[in-house]
Amino acid sequence: MSLYRDRGVVLRTVKLGEADRIVTLFTQVNGRVRAVAKGVRRSGSRFGGRLEPTSHVAVQLYRGRELDVVTQVETVDAFRALREHYGALTHAVSMLEAVDAVSPERERNAPLYAMLLGALRTLSTRPSPLVAPAFFWKLLALEGVQPILDGCVACGAGAPFAALDLGEGGVRCPRCTSAGGLRSRPAALETIRRILGGELGRVLDEPPEPDVAREVEHLGVAAIEYHLERRLRSAALL
Repeated sequence: MSLYRDRGVVLRTVKLGEADRIVTLFTQVNGRVRAVAKGVRRSGSRFGGRLEPTSHVAVQLYRGRELDVVTQVETVDAFRALREHYGALTHAVSMLEAVDAVSPERERNAPLYAMLLGALRTLSTRPSPLVAPAFFWKLLALEGVQPILDGCVACGAGAPFAALDLGEGGVRCPRCTSAGGLRSRPAALETIRRILGGELGRVLDEPPEPDVAREVEHLGVAAIEYHLERRLRSAALL
């Protein structure tokens, strides 16, 4: 086994035996890594509380054949504000699950790592209901499946649009909604266009209309699940 150091975000943990945990980390250099944290469930553990989902940590690990072994952990950012705000925590967990699902093991993805860390920091300082949906849409864009938002996928007509067709990969105008797609408010589709068009900061600074925010979130979850071909377990909490 070889020793290495990295930084990462804890995506999830699973109990192992009586005292250990398997920890899934999304790291800066080594991508998604699964490692055994030995003895972390004992009351006297040196770093048990540091390996909780959402925590940003600096770790030292031994590389194993199937699972690595955690030997040192230092907290970079515990994101306590997320854990003290139920709404923010549920959104954070949904982002962690999406990253866990989309990331191949041990495959570096520096842009996604930076995007996840930035989203957690934003969510901890201003828990807008649009942070997680924006993350979903930007994750899809990073994966190369950004939807067409500037013209109807059926006839090419411009805004306003009335539906999002995940199968065709874009919006539909009012005339073409009968052919398929998720019916949507034009304001929700315009918000998604702005998020993916470089206006995320402005969108987060504007108080969102509750109905529009819920619809952007619903469409984001639907798009992620369509891309992953599986349900997000944490989506039920949103």
